[in-house]
Amino acid sequence: MFETIQAADSKLFLSVFSKYSISSLSKTARLISWSADGWLYFLLVPIIFLIKPQQTNEILLLAILGFAGERLIYFMLKSSFKRRRPPEYLDSIESLITASDEFSLPSGHTSAAFFFVTFLCVGISPLFIPMFLWAMAVGLSRVILGVHFPGDILAGAAVGSMLALTVI
Repeated sequence: MFETIQAADSKLFLSVFSKYSISSLSKTARLISWSADGWLYFLLVPIIFLIKPQQTNEILLLAILGFAGERLIYFMLKSSFKRRRPPEYLDSIESLITASDEFSLPSGHTSAAFFFVTFLCVGISPLFIPMFLWAMAVGLSRVILGVHFPGDILAGAAVGSMLALTVI
């Protein structure tokens, strides 16, 4: 069954990567991917303070515990699945960036982005719902840059969202 999923995931990856990695969109993908490297999440502190000043400590504690749990689950899944990244699985592919670790499932950038956005939308205010477009763009950027299969993105989005819903 895993072979069937891998074949479908590879086919979808190739259709996205071959179409967009050589376009000007690859520069945008680099920027979007960079925006999910972690620094943006520190903006959570002033956002919480401005929107819910009386609950800042409680919400920040939940955010910290949630991020810690998200990172733990992400690392456990990566080391359990040990799914090779597209350039190691597909001979003709060379990623546009160097991945920070060896394995691809789930996408850590996508998991963290979906945790962040889901936490903001459910825990603070539904006004943050448009930020789901950013989280989806983070996932797509990781495919365009050649470091993740689409299935890695779906898994990362599920892990991040479910963990945010769990801690809230």
